[in-house]
Amino acid sequence: MLVQKLQKFSHYYHLCILRIRYKYHPSKSSHQSSCLSTMASILRLCFSLVAYLTIIQFCVGSSNSPKKVSLDLYYESLCPGSSKFIANDLPTIYKNGLIEIVDLRFFPWGNAILNSDVSFTCQHGPTECLLNTVEACAIDIYPMDDRVMFIQCIENMVYEGNSTNWKTCFKLYDFDPELITDCYASLYGKRLEVMYAKLTNALTPPHQYVPWVVVDGKPLQTDYENFVSYICEAYKGPQPSACKKASLASVPREMAKDGVVVSRRLQD
Repeated sequence: MLVQKLQKFSHYYHLCILRIRYKYHPSKSSHQSSCLSTMASILRLCFSLVAYLTIIQFCVGSSNSPKKVSLDLYYESLCPGSSKFIANDLPTIYKNGLIEIVDLRFFPWGNAILNSDVSFTCQHGPTECLLNTVEACAIDIYPMDDRVMFIQCIENMVYEGNSTNWKTCFKLYDFDPELITDCYASLYGKRLEVMYAKLTNALTPPHQYVPWVVVDGKPLQTDYENFVSYICEAYKGPQPSACKKASLASVPREMAKDGVVVSRRLQD
């Protein structure tokens, strides 16, 4: 019951924060008092939920389930290699059930350059800056399954050369566009991108291109398309059936020619 109420209020909560902080609708004076009232209700529900979960944990005991494997994707929205990976390769973890052991995180920045506190230039121009910010807002606002669907929808359109119609993804999945629109059109959206700039620039070793895929802290570099095998290797629990299939189906991702490794990938 508590979880359902929190989910019900979550989208409205984000819209309240944006409207109060950046005054999107100054003509609607009732919004702030309504939003504050809603946020107070959310806080009360949060305290109740924490108490409920504490009791459950006390009764059941701590979980001994193995830690999920982190899968971090550093990318930029209009990079051919990034869109190909998100559209064609990443869905594998949902199709084979591997997502149950994976902690997936997106970092939409790539090779962009930070010019000032909230100003940046993107490798593929202003449209890429826009879509990077749109996807950053989706990560901030939507729950995991929704953000993955939305980002994959946009990147599918990029991969198919149809990026100008990215807004149709709202209608396709019946998502309300207002939250994302308010976010990417605001200073808040730019600050989200600056956050991803700092996280990307803090990579050790630094990323050399995108997509830059990191599994359990290990950059896969040119072998990123073989990410499923690395996930299975890093997982400390019982191997899921997807890992057994992956070990049988795994093939080298590069071919050697005259002693030189030739990559078959698209990269930026």
